[in-house]
Amino acid sequence: MPEIMEIATYRLAELDESAKETARNWYRENGLCYEWHDAAFDDFEQVCDILGISLKTNIVRLYGGRTRSEPRIYFTGFWNQGDGASYEAVYSYAKGAHRRIREHAPLSTELHRIADVLRDVQRRNFYQLSANVSHRGRYYHEYSMTISVERDGPCQDVSADSEETIAQALRDLACWLYDRLRCEYEYLSSDEAVDSDICANDYKFTATGRRSVSLE
Repeated sequence: MPEIMEIATYRLAELDESAKETARNWYRENGLCYEWHDAAFDDFEQVCDILGISLKTNIVRLYGGRTRSEPRIYFTGFWNQGDGASYEAVYSYAKGAHRRIREHAPLSTELHRIADVLRDVQRRNFYQLSANVSHRGRYYHEYSMTISVERDGPCQDVSADSEETIAQALRDLACWLYDRLRCEYEYLSSDEAVDSDICANDYKFTATGRRSVSLE
């Protein structure tokens, strides 16, 4: 015969510190399964547009037969060797990017530097450089990006230093994205943010901080 058991449940504030940490760890493992990185991706798309970087896209099928374009932005994180961010895109000179990026992100000195580097190398090459960025390998980080640089002018090759400068600037942008993603994740998984989300959802736990399906 089935038995009915009563289990005492508690809100986060009612737990002792050890149980609170167990509850927080549960939330970190299960509560961040949503697309928490969407805001960072959206901003990255705007940054790329300003800098003259056109992200390649995949077509994603939605319910009802509709489709949408999804930019090829990738990342893994945040503690293992090989973790990082990368993207696939086509780059060409964007006039005034060094000014517009300062308007978009006035406090990001790294974005300012990247925009200045791209402007300066383009100026030396009469604004004729373009680049193709694609992904290779099983990992996602700045060195998983294959970057080929070309010059649109007739009968002129790209100097080695210009090619490397463009490639490094585009890789630095991937590092900037990864740093932003890591900061966002560290905030969302901090005790303060986790406690706020747990309380907002009114989750309840056993005295030891465990939460099971039977408690939902």
